[in-house]
Amino acid sequence: MKYYIIAGEASGDLHGSNLMKALKEKDPHSEFRFWGGDLMKAQGGTLVKHYRDLAFMGFLEVAMNLRTILNNIKFCKEDIKNHQPDVLILVDYPGFNLRIAKFAKELGIKVIYYISPQLWAWKEGRVEIIKKYVDEMMVILPFEEDFYKKHGVHSHFVGHPLLDAISTLQDISVENFKAEHQLNEKDIIALLPGSRAQEVEKMLEIMLSVRPYFKEYQFVIAGAPSLPKEFYQKYVDDNVHFVSNKTYDLLRCSKAALVTSGTATLETALLNIPEVVCYRGSKISYAIAKRLVKNIKYISLVNLIMDREVVKELIQNDLNTNNLVEELKKILETDKRSQVFADYELLREKLGGKGASENAAEVILKV
Repeated sequence: MKYYIIAGEASGDLHGSNLMKALKEKDPHSEFRFWGGDLMKAQGGTLVKHYRDLAFMGFLEVAMNLRTILNNIKFCKEDIKNHQPDVLILVDYPGFNLRIAKFAKELGIKVIYYISPQLWAWKEGRVEIIKKYVDEMMVILPFEEDFYKKHGVHSHFVGHPLLDAISTLQDISVENFKAEHQLNEKDIIALLPGSRAQEVEKMLEIMLSVRPYFKEYQFVIAGAPSLPKEFYQKYVDDNVHFVSNKTYDLLRCSKAALVTSGTATLETALLNIPEVVCYRGSKISYAIAKRLVKNIKYISLVNLIMDREVVKELIQNDLNTNNLVEELKKILETDKRSQVFADYELLREKLGGKGASENAAEVILKV
């Protein structure tokens, strides 16, 4: 069967690659053409466009790059029409993918959505688009099934694919990791500033402002695969290091982490690392988001799934040096650290066991 997959971000590349692996095991004649990244490329098939050329952050940034986005949509439609896949698999990335869903459905191509857009947070009206143009909806958060049921859309909760990714990790030696990356003997505080250049620059400045208060630790930046090593050099010194494309290994060797809001907050929790969640957007983008987001108390997936505060979120003006220092000290030095570990265990129970990729592949083949 010919599969066309569209993933527009780093997390989509990870989940898309695991889905491709599961599909190959169940469908020996599978052929893949996709928008994604290096992980999907490693599974074989044809990479049409890399996600680093697709990702724009925030309302203002999208507006500034609108021509590029529209050109990408036009190119994608032409590519799908020429390739004529048996099934189109959309991985999150709703602004782009919902436009492609309508086009593909009108061509008579089966449309499957894997990893729901966060419609329960904002743009709930997009559910009507899914109802009209998506043949099967596969969700990875337990509460999403009820959300779609309320709107008359049948969906499958397949489990969370991060559990699959994490379950395959081999044991790691902290000492060997430090030696491999020329780190010193101090305990590590990991910095996960995001994957887009503008986001990384904005977040690293505030994250690194806590250094004078934690001299007994070394700080290690998790480099995004979409950004070159040279991009990070201005932040590196004797006690600030940089590790590229080794985020899971870095986290597993860390005492705590400062994490930009996104999928990385859940990855950090599932790897059992206490964290402070950070977010600061442009004033315009944040003001628009506040008006559009409805009935959502939290921005991190950890807190959303648990429906209570498990990890501290520092958003916009609350993201400052004093607050970061205070919250980081709590998860390093107080009883808060033990409570976080207990809550993480409950989080894993809520998400169920591994097997999301295999479950999703079975649904796709049935369709």
